[in-house]
Amino acid sequence: MQDATEFASPNEPLKLVLYVAGQTPKSLAAIANLQRICDENEPGKYAVEVIDLKKAPQLAREHNIVAIPTLVRQLPTPIRKIIGDLSDREKVLVHLKVGEE
Repeated sequence: MQDATEFASPNEPLKLVLYVAGQTPKSLAAIANLQRICDENEPGKYAVEVIDLKKAPQLAREHNIVAIPTLVRQLPTPIRKIIGDLSDREKVLVHLKVGEE
């Protein structure tokens, strides 16, 4: 039997958290790419939070972030992470399983 936490309800957005470090080119690219992916793949389905680790460096240790930019799908569980500028849309969708129902 599958754990019910693995499936988001149809009305609940997927919770994505993007960890960046200031206004670096990779951070800005990751933000723009994530915005494009969310806009193109069922707009309104995602709750996105961007956390700047230059402003809150303690969160890197607390949230086990070892590289930046890192995108974390927090809900539904299990947590999934992908590192990089998110330029490969298909890789992001497949790895984080954000395109699945």
